[in-house]
Amino acid sequence: MSIASFVRQYPRPIGVILLALAAVAWIASGVITREPPEAPEALGSEPMTVAVEERRAEPVERIVALQGDLEPHQRIQVRAETAGQVAQWDVELGADLDRGERLARLRMDDREARRQEAIAHLRDRQSERDATARLVEDGAAPSIQLDAREAEVAAARARLEAIELDIENTRIRSPIEGTLNRRIAEQGDFVSVGDPVAEVIDNDPLMGVAQVPQHQIERIEAGQLARLRFLDGRRAEGRVTFVSRVARPGTRTFRIEVEVPNPDRALPSGISAEMEIPTQEVAAHKVSAAVISLDDAGRVGAKTVDEDDRVVFHPIEVIRTAPDGVWVTGLPERIRLITIGQDFVSAGERVRPRTAEGEALPGHSDARGDS
Repeated sequence: MSIASFVRQYPRPIGVILLALAAVAWIASGVITREPPEAPEALGSEPMTVAVEERRAEPVERIVALQGDLEPHQRIQVRAETAGQVAQWDVELGADLDRGERLARLRMDDREARRQEAIAHLRDRQSERDATARLVEDGAAPSIQLDAREAEVAAARARLEAIELDIENTRIRSPIEGTLNRRIAEQGDFVSVGDPVAEVIDNDPLMGVAQVPQHQIERIEAGQLARLRFLDGRRAEGRVTFVSRVARPGTRTFRIEVEVPNPDRALPSGISAEMEIPTQEVAAHKVSAAVISLDDAGRVGAKTVDEDDRVVFHPIEVIRTAPDGVWVTGLPERIRLITIGQDFVSAGERVRPRTAEGEALPGHSDARGDS
């Protein structure tokens, strides 16, 4: 039956529907009866070639690296213990000082005259006491008078000692061994009791100060060795002497102090320094940063090839950096590290490991199957 006669035989809507159903049935019959095409040859059936290097872990110091500053062991403001005008300075700025060495002198004014007066007053009181003692001994005076004379002598002696101390305090002395770092009051300045006159610092030993992040503070303790490197290339060593147990509110870091011997005072205070504090020794591999990648879970790691030539992803932790790579933990002691091609293979995939020169590694067979 032709299509035209088929359409004329049935009403138009029904004819159109039947015609559409017939077309669908015809197409379906062709699909069902057609021979299935041959499956294409699986893509990537040959293992991918990757460059690997055989590595063995080495003992490496795990360190905490910090940026710090050197501060004086002591920084003292020398203050006036009596009032007066600065008469003269006895040492130059920057001079090395012994403990008790005189820095400056205040004007005496009338202090010497008051001392002579106090001496004379003491002698008078002593003479009166001696005369009263004789009277008491002869019975001509009660003993209570001798007690009064003794009190007067003690008061006169105290007065003399006070004026002599005031005179001594006109000599401004260094309370510590160190260096005159600053003259706060110059010659001719008037100072009152408690006013700062000079600043003396002690740079032996120096104190290295740094702030430790909160996630590393548990690794730092007093007594640990600390290595310091300065901008001019000089190096020094010291010991941790203080670890704060209270974090700074703004940075959540902890202050530590490192005592650095400086017997010849060659190192100045106030300079910055890089600090390295070894905390433990661990087995680690040095790798190029180029071999580090992320897995699907976002973990940082590196890829190796196992004994079956399959890729293994190992999460790692960077513990130290070096000019030619980074030291990492988390890898087995002996590995075949993928150095080229790690971005094109996945964990569990079989590969063809080669050295960087293209040589097959011992134990690898190109004819090895996937079974």
